[in-house]
Amino acid sequence: MTQDARFRAAIERMDAFNRADPNHEIVAGKECPKELLYAERMTAWLARLAPDASEALRLAARSQHIGRWTIPRSHYPMDRRGYHQWRTELARFHAQTARGIMQDTGYDEPTIARVENLLKKTNLKNDPEAQLLEDTACLVFLEHYFSAFAQKHDEQKLIEILQKTWKKMSAQAQQTALTLTLTDADRALIEKALSAI
Repeated sequence: MTQDARFRAAIERMDAFNRADPNHEIVAGKECPKELLYAERMTAWLARLAPDASEALRLAARSQHIGRWTIPRSHYPMDRRGYHQWRTELARFHAQTARGIMQDTGYDEPTIARVENLLKKTNLKNDPEAQLLEDTACLVFLEHYFSAFAQKHDEQKLIEILQKTWKKMSAQAQQTALTLTLTDADRALIEKALSAI
């Protein structure tokens, strides 16, 4: 199997996994499994930020939320500690799932381990690729998910989340975020959050 064929096979397997998501979103009149749509959005944003991204980083972006619906947030205490437990378990699950798919499609151990480390964000502050993956996730959130999220939470919580999101991003991603097409209300919230950092 050629390198390109192996990559396509891994992506197809990841997408097939996410096609089983029972949760759906309607986009442009078309129904799509939620995590498959998220994976496609991650791939699209990574291509914009880093057209020459490594194969490992592209695989990590595609599997960032793979099978996320199988570990519901509601299975953990609804407090900060429970949230962190949930996120840690998700990262482990995403990494294990990506590992299994990559093994089945013929990847070598160093590449598999690299994707696992990126998904677990083991060295975020000192790893440019891990930062790129984080930037991608933050921009996907801001562009596609923040507006709906904002309708469910009070302003103070939203400001705190925006400030945390902003601090996770590189300077380049922050500048890119300021160019996003957002509602006036969402843009005003972001401006308010940034004015208090």
